[in-house]
Parts: sequence; C-alpha cells; structure tokens
Amino acid sequence: MDPLPYFIGYDARERDAYDVCLFSATRKSTIPLHAQPLKHRDLRLRGVFDRPWTIDGPTGVMIDQRDGRPFSTEFAFTRFLVPLLQDYRGWALFTDCDILWLDDARHLLAEADESKAVMVVQQVHHPKNELKMDLQKQQPYHRKNWSSVMLWNCGHLANRVLSSEFVNHAPGRDLHAFCWLKDDEIGALSPGWNFLVGNTKASVKPRIMHFTDGGPWFEHMKKVPYAGWWTNEFDHMMRVRGKFE
Repeated sequence: MDPLPYFIGYDARERDAYDVCLFSATRKSTIPLHAQPLKHRDLRLRGVFDRPWTIDGPTGVMIDQRDGRPFSTEFAFTRFLVPLLQDYRGWALFTDCDILWLDDARHLLAEADESKAVMVVQQVHHPKNELKMDLQKQQPYHRKNWSSVMLWNCGHLANRVLSSEFVNHAPGRDLHAFCWLKDDEIGALSPGWNFLVGNTKASVKPRIMHFTDGGPWFEHMKKVPYAGWWTNEFDHMMRVRGKFE
C-alpha cells in the first residue's frame, strides 16, 4: 500500500504540539503515512504561497493583508494548498497540529467517499471561550473547525479551483467555509474524528482529540480537560526518543 500523504499544520509556537501529533499518528497507524509539516516559509520559497500578513505588536495577533482580518495560526491558509501540492491526484489528509491521535488512520481512510471533494466532521462549533491558544481572540465563522481535519479527495474536479492564485487571494472565511464546493460535495466523517475539547459531547468517542482552544504545551493551559492524555503521549514520545539518543 502506498503511504497516505499526511500534511500537518505547523506553527512555530506549537512545536511540541506538532511533535506529539506526528508521534501519536504514526504510533496508532497500521498504514504507512507520508507525514510532512505545512510550513508557510517553505511554501513561499517554492513560489506557491505569498499571502502577506502583519503582526500587531501589543497583542501578537496576525492580520492578513489581503482580507484585512485576523487569524490564529501560520497554517490558516496553507491547508487549502494540499490538492495542488498533490498535483490534484489521490487522497491526502490534513490536520491541525494541536491534536492527539487515539485511533488508526486506516479507519479514517475507510470512510473516504470517492464522490466527495473533501471529508470533514460537520460539527456545529460555537466557542465558549473568548480567547484561545496563546491568548488569541476567538474568531467565529461559518463551518468553524470543519477545516481542522480534512480528508482531501485531491483528484476531484471541484478541487481544481484551488490554484495558488485562488488560495492566495480568496478571503479566509470563504476558504474555511468551502466556498468553492457545493454542499453535496462535502462528505461527513464520523464525529469522533474531530473531538473538540470543551465542545463535543462527552457521549462521542474521541478518535482524534483536538485541543482547539489550546493545550498543555502552553503554560497557562496545563489543566485543560484531557490534558493528561496529551501529557502521557508527550512523555511516551520523550522516552522513545531517549532510547535512540
């Protein structure tokens, strides 16, 4: 079986989160994964990403200069380049970095529907907290968090719209709302594949635990719900690394 391309959003402020995401994904998966970080600087050097942004000095909030709106992570826009990066062929996975894998990527891939352009958990997310991550302000938008875990059908004709030009100039809210797709081109993953800590009902069995408001890699968020799950995985990762150093 060919490796499943797996793009993980990378933000320099969340290196530990990225490492645990990758470690837990690899440890749980029974299929080969070709994992790679989505780093905006690398994509700029490749000439496929050029959205300019500024950082507000007092707050540290990033402001996109194309649509004039704030955004939270360095990979807010680059996730929509995945079909292009895959030359519009095959299936590929994207997730935010602030997640913990609890299940096998094989089971997620088993939910792929060839008739859909993308598969997501179609939850209704109304954030309870005004701030997230490193005290970033929450930004409400249509279909919030649908784009944080995406199984892309890169070869679907509808995704051909996602050129470098389109991703670099479309408003961020439109991209996260899947503006280029018809509703029936968006497939539904089982809700456990994007279990939003603090929002998803406890009755849902988590398969991917998503610390969307921030996790214990931030000093002020050491005691968020399920922090121990993430910390245990981090400790496991460090023990494994120690064996090979």
